[in-house]
Amino acid sequence: MLIVADSSDPTLSTYRERRRFAAASGRPGEGARRSGRDGETLVLHVPPGTVVRDGDSSLADLDRHGASVVVVTGGRGGRGNARFASPTRQAPRHAELGAPGQRRRIHLELKLIADVGLVGLPNAGKSTLLAAVTGAHPKIAAYPFTTLHPNLGVAALDSGRTLVLADVPGLIEGAHRGAGLGLDFLRHLERTRVLVHVVDVAAGADAARAALLTIADEMRAFSTTLAGKPAVIALNKVDVPGAAAAAAEMLAELPGAVRISAVTGAGCAALLDVAAELAAAAPEAELLVAPELRMHRIYRHRSVHAPAVTSEGDAYRVVSEDVERMVARVDLDNDEAVRRLQQRLRAAGVDDALRAAGCSEGDTVRIGEAEFVFTDEAVV
Repeated sequence: MLIVADSSDPTLSTYRERRRFAAASGRPGEGARRSGRDGETLVLHVPPGTVVRDGDSSLADLDRHGASVVVVTGGRGGRGNARFASPTRQAPRHAELGAPGQRRRIHLELKLIADVGLVGLPNAGKSTLLAAVTGAHPKIAAYPFTTLHPNLGVAALDSGRTLVLADVPGLIEGAHRGAGLGLDFLRHLERTRVLVHVVDVAAGADAARAALLTIADEMRAFSTTLAGKPAVIALNKVDVPGAAAAAAEMLAELPGAVRISAVTGAGCAALLDVAAELAAAAPEAELLVAPELRMHRIYRHRSVHAPAVTSEGDAYRVVSEDVERMVARVDLDNDEAVRRLQQRLRAAGVDDALRAAGCSEGDTVRIGEAEFVFTDEAVV
């Protein structure tokens, strides 16, 4: 099964209702020593920016169109009866079944990919700024957490370049621990290349300093990568009476800041130019794929350990992935195949392990989904 990032899929809504997927099985071999057909690869499409996880481990970060990762593989095909011919048995009547394919439970998490992330406290004016420079229409109101979901907009610069901006839920103290909408806020900002700190200067210079400190502390506590991103400070709401003096005081401390009014549009073009320069200089994120899942084969020697045996009511269960896989590939309705399986089980130490656990003639033995009757008779 292959997961591929596809720009034509903007969300993960496809997987909200349907959670189970299985690739089609291959076809059995035919006469004249013809091999069976391989099963078709099942391809699942996800939006760029999707992180594929298995529990707490990240399998892949599909951060661009066309990026892909193999999450499960099909089972090895069984060998036909011709493969078991020998000088003493030239026409064997048994063949091997194919091994079951892998099963895996994975988690898909979509992180937005944008050039610029707008960061600030609730009601700092991020959504108004996004609307002013991109024509996006996020919900805007004078109460905290108006923005409940990330909003994207595309701004066209005079140079002809475009910038993708992301407005995400506002930040409050304790966001890195999940307070408010903090975790949603912070995880999306990780995928942006540049941050614009939108600060409300209408409340005065002291409030603006406190806001910047809160933002910096929360980002640093969440991720050193996020805290180290290139950033520009936007001193917003300079159109409000008295805010211009606070903005001038902040500019004396932060020469690189830009005074703007998201409502009137003043200073917004200059802000975009600064953000575009920072974005152009920022390196693109590398595709993160676990080494064992890269698109090449790795062969490793695997030793077969002595199987464990546990009691299961009035039966004995053999616990060993190698042995279970061995049994799963055998056609148990074929007497010749079963005799060969008994020989292989004995050679793998299964009989000795059963005897050591107290299993005796006539007792029930379970391996995987199969059930047998234990016998000490020699297998011919």
